[in-house]
Amino acid sequence: METKVIRSHRRRRTVSARFADGIIYIYAPVGISDEKLTEVIKNFKRRFERRKLKKELNIKENLNEVAQRLNKKYFGGKLKIESIEYAANQDKIFGSCNYRRGTIRISHRLAEMPQWVRDYVIVHEMVHIIQPNHSKSFWDIVSQYKLAERARGYLIAKGFEPEAESDIEI
Repeated sequence: METKVIRSHRRRRTVSARFADGIIYIYAPVGISDEKLTEVIKNFKRRFERRKLKKELNIKENLNEVAQRLNKKYFGGKLKIESIEYAANQDKIFGSCNYRRGTIRISHRLAEMPQWVRDYVIVHEMVHIIQPNHSKSFWDIVSQYKLAERARGYLIAKGFEPEAESDIEI
């Protein structure tokens, strides 16, 4: 990504950025050190790249259709899912669910994994809508997905921590 830095005497402390026509415009105070500005630019680039990745993944693959298919197959179409989308900032977890709002976020890393693994994570997060913890009854429902054990093994091999309950948002 091309970067254009615009320094201003009117700016005192803040640095801002916008992305337009493939260029990141950085607005910075004149007095900021080159070292600090380089660090800030790196962070802005990472943020814009993640935003672009998220947008591309959500255009490429309609997770709403996938969720509706899985909802019909495993839940009789009874679950109410407000939204489901890829997230480009979930590096430690593969999915998260806000069970009160019915929103699901799926890590961008799953786009590179087999479809059956992605489907398992979606089913896992969908179960949180009706069972917002990792109790025995939660796992009983998740295990109805035919490739659940295989997908869990795959994710464990990729560094997933099975005991973590950090995928639940309240």
